[in-house]
Amino acid sequence: MLTPRQEQILRKVVVAYQATVQPVASRTLAADPELQAGPSTVRHELAELEALGLLAHPHTSAGRVPTDSGYRYFVDRLLPARSDAAFELELTRREVDAAMRATTATLSQITNLLAVVSAPPIDTATIRHIEVLLLQPQIAMIVIITSTGGVSKRVLAFDAPVDSGLVTWAAEFLNEQLNGVGLGARKLHARLADRTLSQTERSFLDRLMPAFTNLAATAEDSLYVDGAARLMSEYRFHDLTEINALMQMLEGRVTLLEMLRTALGERDVVVRIGAENESPALRSLAMVAAGYGLPLRPLGTVSLIGPVAMDYAMTIGVVREAAAQLSRFVEDVYDA
Repeated sequence: MLTPRQEQILRKVVVAYQATVQPVASRTLAADPELQAGPSTVRHELAELEALGLLAHPHTSAGRVPTDSGYRYFVDRLLPARSDAAFELELTRREVDAAMRATTATLSQITNLLAVVSAPPIDTATIRHIEVLLLQPQIAMIVIITSTGGVSKRVLAFDAPVDSGLVTWAAEFLNEQLNGVGLGARKLHARLADRTLSQTERSFLDRLMPAFTNLAATAEDSLYVDGAARLMSEYRFHDLTEINALMQMLEGRVTLLEMLRTALGERDVVVRIGAENESPALRSLAMVAAGYGLPLRPLGTVSLIGPVAMDYAMTIGVVREAAAQLSRFVEDVYDA
């Protein structure tokens, strides 16, 4: 635990460095009337904070900069107990895919940080309605509407004209068997394993099945990312390897998904600063993340990634509010 004066000095160093990204000199702090401490006292306290690993001294003649530990102390003890943000995500009457895109775009625009949102897992979506249509004598189309508002269409060409009665039967049968069923392939096949079907009916259903399996494959583990260019322009990376590592992580996405899942079980916002991040690509950055979902089931995460010197109060408030709005949105979608 720091003394009140040490906490005050640490707070001022962090805030000043966030604003200028320049080392903070002792004379600057000594001139601050709020400190009510002379230059020698300020220098002594700075040395104590440096000895505790909360500040660093980049050069002999330079001022101090916060370390990862200094930022951690600042976030845990010196920020307001609750920081909120006032903004509105345009999510009303949107499909889940559109809502995720709107969320990442909005977060990136208002923060100039990298916004990453993970979509609800595939097993949370169910089939709401199925249409099977005969477009031409040898061309049929299947339309699948999911509980999350997603619409998938697939056009199928046949070697011979298709019986219109078979098409009508297929639509009725599929809606009867699959309405409310999850998109997992095993669930679908189990519900359609009807031994009383004729060979003609079974063959026609087999032609339609790829529409369901493809929908599941494309919807699983979706990540929505926006703001990479903003992050690059706003933050000076120390070297090219940091940029390459971050780009590779965004392209691969597996590591990022694993990191975001750690926030799902947390009750509030998770903050990872610098070396606290397991991925080497994020060890010169900070990540603020929060889970969203249904009251008893987490579905995904909202996160912002940026420089360690980011405005934590603002970022935490934005992430918390975005997660709350997404939670309200998915509750409406899944209850509809």
